[in-house]
Amino acid sequence: MTAVRLFLGLTVLLFCLAEVSSDLKMDTEMLHAGQLLVRGGNRRLMQDIDCGGLCKQRCSLHSRPNVCTRACGTCCVRCKCVPPGTSGNREVCGTCYTDMTTHGNKTKCP
Repeated sequence: MTAVRLFLGLTVLLFCLAEVSSDLKMDTEMLHAGQLLVRGGNRRLMQDIDCGGLCKQRCSLHSRPNVCTRACGTCCVRCKCVPPGTSGNREVCGTCYTDMTTHGNKTKCP
């Protein structure tokens, strides 16, 4: 009886390991195939974007580029989007980007 339980336990363990390794293989294939990554427990597809580079470009003509880049980085991480150009076009990123405000009720995202 103990041998049967041990065999069943090992079988379940091997099955779980096979599932995990196949998931890791799929994630790696998707990483190399394009820009879409599978993240988190709920397995949503998200775009992996370069917030630092995009925000540096967005804030290049701003009067206070360091403040702009910091705010843009926060908005980029939360909303997974940076509008094109150096100003305007905020609607492209949707309500997440346009509705985010500071503690003083000013728009946060440049």
